[in-house]
Amino acid sequence: MSIVGVRPETAAGPEPRQLPITPLGPRFGAEIHGIDLGRLDDDQVLALRAALVRYKVLFVRGQGGLDDARQIEFGRRLGEVTVGHPVHDSGDVAPEVYSLDSQDNGFADVWHTDVTFVERPPAISVLRAVLLPPTGGDTDWADSQLAYESLSPGLRAHIDTLTAVHDGTREFGYYLAQRRGGRGNLWEGEVFTELKPVEHPVVRVHPESGRKGLFVNPGFTSHIVGVSEHESRGILDILYAHLTKPEHVVRHRWQSGDVALWDNRSTAHYANRDYGDQHRVMHRITLRGDTPVGPTTARRAAGEA
Repeated sequence: MSIVGVRPETAAGPEPRQLPITPLGPRFGAEIHGIDLGRLDDDQVLALRAALVRYKVLFVRGQGGLDDARQIEFGRRLGEVTVGHPVHDSGDVAPEVYSLDSQDNGFADVWHTDVTFVERPPAISVLRAVLLPPTGGDTDWADSQLAYESLSPGLRAHIDTLTAVHDGTREFGYYLAQRRGGRGNLWEGEVFTELKPVEHPVVRVHPESGRKGLFVNPGFTSHIVGVSEHESRGILDILYAHLTKPEHVVRHRWQSGDVALWDNRSTAHYANRDYGDQHRVMHRITLRGDTPVGPTTARRAAGEA
């Protein structure tokens, strides 16, 4: 176990409250025990943000007292909470909550990074276990930065220059047209009436750490810009296979009261659908992100500064 904390802003200020962190691997994933997400002080919130950038996904046990309202309140201390989803109806939960209910096609059994089909994908996601099956239903996370860094130098140099299209139509197009009547939710000041493809860099520079990571995913990335369909598929297949190698992945076996937080800018994830017709319900909130920046843009911005 290690201790992650933050330095006080002034020498005369109070010492920060620190968080007990148990890393799950050398550089990726960690568990936190003995805290109440609904009762963190300001220093602990800052320490949690720092730990999230460092470990990319955090699992906090023993949060059975957290309900939707307290989950949203906690999210607002970390950042700006968005609506639960650009397209999905929140139903009988708060607008900020995206309910993943297995009895209403609430599955995420494809590797993906949340909502990359918009101009500014969420920065952070917070997922709470509401109802778990007796067995199964684990979730896997992949470290996109470690995956990038373990590619060959030549391939890294090539993909640093590439841009990819992200499109939510395959996953949510029918839902938007048929179940929402072509009118989704208010996102970034605009009501979603259609799913317009957007372009993001294949490699994203993290706005806080400066590290590079793969920013493509099978769930929403349709193709790479400026290459043939054959080349695009070949490059993406190589990157997807590399991203999800076991040494880049951590798997979480859910328990009642668990909350997972992950940095959407440096991870992809996959929810295992191995529990048959058993019921599984998870509630997710997301925090507003920024426009993804690739290495070329980051270098140009640094040169202009």
